[in-house]
Amino acid sequence: MAPLRFSANVSWLFPELASLPARLRAAGSSGFQAAEIGWPYAEPPEALARAAREAGLQLVLINTPPGDREKGEMGLGAVPGRQAAFREGLEQAVLYAKALGCPRIHLMAGRVPQGADRAAVRGEMETVFLENLRHAAGVLAQENLVGLLEPINTRVTDPRYFLDTPQQAAAILQKAGRPNLQLQMIMDGNLTENIRQFLPIVAAGRRRLQRLCGLRVPASRRHGRGLELAAFVLG
Repeated sequence: MAPLRFSANVSWLFPELASLPARLRAAGSSGFQAAEIGWPYAEPPEALARAAREAGLQLVLINTPPGDREKGEMGLGAVPGRQAAFREGLEQAVLYAKALGCPRIHLMAGRVPQGADRAAVRGEMETVFLENLRHAAGVLAQENLVGLLEPINTRVTDPRYFLDTPQQAAAILQKAGRPNLQLQMIMDGNLTENIRQFLPIVAAGRRRLQRLCGLRVPASRRHGRGLELAAFVLG
């Protein structure tokens, strides 16, 4: 079995450094060969690409824009009424991914609207998400890019996030029916059973996980900076 390789999420790691290019250089100096950036959009893509190249890093993942952070948005994919903003953000993410040589984009679902009952809005949000995912799959396919869905732990990390279990994500991926949409797993619950059950739809799972398999450590299980949101890259 090939050794595990890690990608550094420089949106979270090396917080003592103010700029993303500096964090990329620090990741390279620390021995990482790959990195991901949650939201790279505050920096010119050329500066990030240059920093990654100089650090010897492959950029493996970015997120779609979060939306209006001041209003509490954390992604727009499943948020009713924000379809146009999601698609504008997707176009921006594609431009960055191409400039960075990054093959994957995390299509962020977003949060249940403030004050809404999750069960009451679940059907509407899933319908919006599926509509946006099918659109995104077509856009990404034109550029040979992969879209990832990542469930986020609602017990600790983000109580209002819409996509909160691999089971929910798998069901939505099955309904979307697009081969370039895949699952990014979190290290939560019964990891062995989750891997067994969801491996076929984890990014490139059928090809020995040669691509990113985002097994994330939930906030309640992180111990020190070195594990904080570093993603496994299995090859």
